[in-house]
Amino acid sequence: MDYTIIICIIFGVLPSFIWLLYYLTKDMHPEPKRMILKVFLWGAVITLPVFFVQIGLKNILDQFNISPLAYQLIYWFLVIAFSEEFFKFLVVKMKVVNSPHLDEPLDVMLYMVVVALGFAAVENVLYLMPVSPLPFNQFINKTIFVDIIRFIGATFLHTLCSAVVGYSLAISFCEIKTRRIALAGGIIVAVLLHGLYDFSIMMVQGNMKIFIPITIILTLAFLVFSGFEKLKKTKSICKIN
Repeated sequence: MDYTIIICIIFGVLPSFIWLLYYLTKDMHPEPKRMILKVFLWGAVITLPVFFVQIGLKNILDQFNISPLAYQLIYWFLVIAFSEEFFKFLVVKMKVVNSPHLDEPLDVMLYMVVVALGFAAVENVLYLMPVSPLPFNQFINKTIFVDIIRFIGATFLHTLCSAVVGYSLAISFCEIKTRRIALAGGIIVAVLLHGLYDFSIMMVQGNMKIFIPITIILTLAFLVFSGFEKLKKTKSICKIN
C-alpha cells in the first residue's frame, strides 16, 4: 500500500478518534465498546450511499433552470446537509433504537455523535488524499494543516449537528403528543446550521467567510452541551416506538 494512503487514513481517522474520546467522557455509564465500534463503522459505511444519493440529487437539480444563488442554496442545504443528517439519523434509528444498550437518554445523543464521527473519518480521509503527487515534506505539511482545520471545523460540526438530532430524538421519546414535531425540529435545526456552514465556507467572501462558521460552531456547541446537561438529569428512556 502506498505510504500516502496509510498516512491519509491515520490522519483522517485521528480527529474522529480524539473527539470520540472526549464525548465518551460525557457518559457517566459507558456504553459497550463493541456497540460503539459497530455504530462508528456504520457511520463510515453510509458515506457510500450518501455519496451516490448526492450525485443523483445534483443531477436532478441540474435539470432545473434556476438562478445561481437558488442552485447553491438548494445544493448545500438539501443535497448535502439534509442527505448527510438524514442518513446519520437512519443509522441510529435502525441500529440503536430498541437496542438493550439504549438505557438512558444521553445514550441517544452519544450514539448520534459516534455515527457522525464514523462518517467524518471517511470524509476526512478523502479530503486528505492528494489530487496529484507531492514531495513528502509538502504532503505532510498539507496533511497536518488540513487535518487541524477539519478537526476544529467539519469533524466537530458533524458531531454537533448529529448531537442536536440525537437530543431531539431523545426528547421525542418522552413527548408523546409532540413527538414528530420535536424530532422534525431537531433535524431542521441541524440541517439549516449544517447547510449554512457549508454555504458560508464555500460561497461567502471576506470576513464573513470566517465569522459565520465560527458563530455556527459556537451556537451548536452551546445547544449541544446544554442538551447533554439536561439529559443527564433524565433518569431513564421513555417509551420508544
